[in-house]
Amino acid sequence: MPATASGGARAEEAASAPSVSSSAPFCMGTRPEELAARLVAGGPGGVGGPGGGRGEGGEGEHERVLALREIKNQIIGNRTKKLLYLRLGAVPAVVAALAKPGASPAALVQAAAAAGSFACGVDDGARAVLAAGAVGHLTRLLAHPDDKVVDACARALRMIYQSKQAPRFDVNNEKNMDFLLSLLDSENENVTELAANIISYSCNSNTEQLALCGAGVPQKLVSLFGGSMNLRDACLESMTAVIRNNWEVASRFASMDHGKAFRSIVALIHDRSPRTRLLACLCLIALGHASPCHFPDRQNKTKLILVLLELIEEPGHVGDEAPLALTTLIKDSVELQKQAFSTNAVAKLSNHLLANTLETRRAVTILLALAELCSKQEESRSQLMSGQVSTLILDALKHDCVDIRVAACSCLKNISRSSKVLSAGRLSCDTVIAPLVQLLYDSSTSVQIAALGAICNIAVNLTPRKTVLLHSGVVSQLVHLSKSMDPTLRLKSVLALRNIMFLMNPKDKDLILKELTTSTLSSLICDSEHSVQEQTLALVQNLLDGYVDSVNYVIGEDGMVINAISRQLNSASATGVCIQGMLVLANMAAGNELNKEAVMDVTVPHRADRIKPSFVVNFLQSKDKQLRVATLWCILNLIYPNSDSSSTRVAQLQNAGVISQVKNMINDPCLDCKLRVRMVLEHCLDNAAAGFM
Repeated sequence: MPATASGGARAEEAASAPSVSSSAPFCMGTRPEELAARLVAGGPGGVGGPGGGRGEGGEGEHERVLALREIKNQIIGNRTKKLLYLRLGAVPAVVAALAKPGASPAALVQAAAAAGSFACGVDDGARAVLAAGAVGHLTRLLAHPDDKVVDACARALRMIYQSKQAPRFDVNNEKNMDFLLSLLDSENENVTELAANIISYSCNSNTEQLALCGAGVPQKLVSLFGGSMNLRDACLESMTAVIRNNWEVASRFASMDHGKAFRSIVALIHDRSPRTRLLACLCLIALGHASPCHFPDRQNKTKLILVLLELIEEPGHVGDEAPLALTTLIKDSVELQKQAFSTNAVAKLSNHLLANTLETRRAVTILLALAELCSKQEESRSQLMSGQVSTLILDALKHDCVDIRVAACSCLKNISRSSKVLSAGRLSCDTVIAPLVQLLYDSSTSVQIAALGAICNIAVNLTPRKTVLLHSGVVSQLVHLSKSMDPTLRLKSVLALRNIMFLMNPKDKDLILKELTTSTLSSLICDSEHSVQEQTLALVQNLLDGYVDSVNYVIGEDGMVINAISRQLNSASATGVCIQGMLVLANMAAGNELNKEAVMDVTVPHRADRIKPSFVVNFLQSKDKQLRVATLWCILNLIYPNSDSSSTRVAQLQNAGVISQVKNMINDPCLDCKLRVRMVLEHCLDNAAAGFM
C-alpha cells in the first residue's frame, strides 16, 4: 500500500468554486429539474438556442451565467445533488457552455467550475464529464486571454485528473510533451500546478519517467519550489512520481546541480507546513529506494524517522499517512528498523494508538507501522508485547472494520516470528489462536489471508505445543480453504498445513491426513498454480520426515499421490516444483526396498519392454544447483546400501543415461553437487567391487 499525501477531494472542490455577483435578482426557477431542463433544452434563457445569443450583456447570457452558477453552487460537496443532475442530463449542457463561440468569461468560469465539481469524487460524474468532451474544451481555454477563465479551467482539469476515470496523458508523444512543458513554463500558478498534477497522475512507467527526465522536467519542478505552498506540494508529488523505482532517473536527480536539488528537498522536511514535510519525506524515501547509493547518509535517514514520528501527531490526512510513510521507509531494512527502535518509535506509536480510538484510518496505518517494526527486530516484538498495546491488538482482531482486522493480523504475523515471545506464553491459545481461527471464517478474503499469515508463523514456532493448534479446529478450515477458487487462499492454507505438519508426531500427522485425504492432496499437487504445487510437495516432504509409515499415504490408495508427483515431474513444471518433487522422492528412496522401487518406477519408468527417457537427466543438466543437488540425493539414496537390488537399480540408471550424466558432473561448479557426484560414483564402484554388478 503506497503512502500518499494528496488532499481531500471535497476540500479541493470547495476551494475551486469561483462566484459571480449580480445586482439583479435571479428570477429563474432554482429547482434542479427546472435548471437542468432549461440547460438541456437550449431554448430562451438556456445555454443554446436563439434566445441565448444576445451577447455578453444580453438577458440570455446573463441568465445562462446565473443558471450555471446555481448548478455549481448546488453540487459543490453534495454527492446527492451531483447524482440527481447526472440523471437529469445536465452535464452535456454544462460542457456545451465551454464550447459555445463567443461565450462570456463569466459563463466560461461558471461552466468550468461546474464541470470540475461534477468530476470530483463521483466516478459517474467524471465519466459523464469526460464523455461530453470537457478535457478538450478546458485545455483549449487555457490559452484564453482572461486570467479568471484560465484559473477556472486549470482548477477543473486538476479535479478531473484526480479521478481514476481520467485518460492517461501520453508524455512519450512529442506534442504532448511540448504542451506539458509549456504548462510548466506558465506564469499562472494554477496552470503550473495542473502540469504537476498531470505528471503525478500519468507517470507510471520507466519509459515515461526517462522521457520526463530527458526533457528537463525535474529541473523545472525544483525551480517551482519557491512558489505557493500548493504549487510546491504538487511539484513534490510529481518529483516522487518521476523518481519512484527508477535507478537512472534517481541517480541523475541526486547529482543534479552538484546535489543542490537533492539538498533542497532535504531542507523541505523541516518546512512549516506539515503536508510539505510529509511530501518531502515521501520524495526522499522514493529516492532512497530507487538508488540507495545516492542516499547513504544515516543522519538524514534518522531525521526522516523523527520527522515522520512527529507528523503522526498532526490532525487529518497528514497524521493518517505519516505512519504509512514510515512503514515504506523501514520496509525490509534491518538497519532502518534498528534506527527506528532507537528513536523510541515502538513506544511513540503504541502510546498514540492507546490514546485514540481504533475507529480511524490512523489506527490502521499505525498498526501496519508497528507490524513492520516487528518484522526483523526481536527488541521491537518484546517491547510491543510487554505493554498494554498487546491487549489492544488482540481486541482489534474482533473489530468491525476489515482494515483494522487485517492490520492486527499483520502485527501478530510478525510478532509470532519470535519463538521467544511464543515460548513466554504471551500468545496463548485463548488469546490469539482461537480468534485467528475464527477469522478464517471471515466474510472478507483479505482478512482470511492476513489471518493465515499469522497462523503460518505461529505453527512453525509453536512446535512443542502444536496439539493446541489441532484442538482449535484449524485443520478442517484450512482443508476447506485449500479448495477455494482464490489462488492466494489456496496457497496460504497449504502453507499453514505444511508448517503445522513440520516436526509433528506421527499420531497427529495421521489426524491431519484424515482431514486432508489423499484425494485432496493429489489435486493440490496438480493445482493450476505452480506456487500451490510447490508448497503441497513441501507438505508431503514434512509428512514423510521422521515418520516411516507415512510413505503408505504416498504410494497407497492406488498410487494416487505418487502418480500426481510423477505427472508434475514428467511435465517439467516450474523449477521450484521440480526441486520439491525430487526432495519427496529422495526421502522415499531413503526407506525400504518397496519405497525404492516405487521411486524407480517414477524416475526410470518402463514402457513396452524399453526404458522411457528419464526426466532425471534433464534435472542433472539444470542450471539450478538446488535441483541438481536434490536429484543427486535421490540417486544416492536409490543405490545405497550395496545389495543385489541396488546393483539392479544402478544398471537401470546406467541404461537410462543417468550415470553417464553424473560422470559428466565430476567438475560441477557447485561444491555440494561435486560432493554428491563423487558419493554416487563411489557407491556404483562399491556395488561392482562387491560382485553385485
